[in-house]
Amino acid sequence: MTWISIIALVLFCIVKVLMTCLPTGVVEWLLGKYKLHLKLSEVNTEVLYNGRKIEGAFKTDILKLFNEATVREKYSLYPGSEEGYLHPENADYSLTIVTRNGKKELKLLLSSYKDRMDIVKQYKNKIVVYSTYPLEMDINKMIQA
Repeated sequence: MTWISIIALVLFCIVKVLMTCLPTGVVEWLLGKYKLHLKLSEVNTEVLYNGRKIEGAFKTDILKLFNEATVREKYSLYPGSEEGYLHPENADYSLTIVTRNGKKELKLLLSSYKDRMDIVKQYKNKIVVYSTYPLEMDINKMIQA
């Protein structure tokens, strides 16, 4: 009976320590599952502007600016309001980014305005809309060069 109590106490202590002091890798994995703004890599990412693929240095610059963007606010999406975000009318320009995050394929629609950048994240049947502070890039000059 004493041995059972000692073994149970030791197992309880081990579980308590593991739950309160998770390894860094596990914590990063858990936080990454619920992260709103993803960091994109060039390998699994395709950037489109008006249906044309952007390659090379321009793609690298766009992804770098996207990764450095700071989230401003997350919008509440009500049924029926998706069209306004999926097909913006007043945007200066729109980019489409198709990427793979693990097993999920994500489609990001970026719409730039003077004071913000709206990002629509589509995956499976879900849509998440948030805005970031404006990215300092002139996409028209980048494409024409």
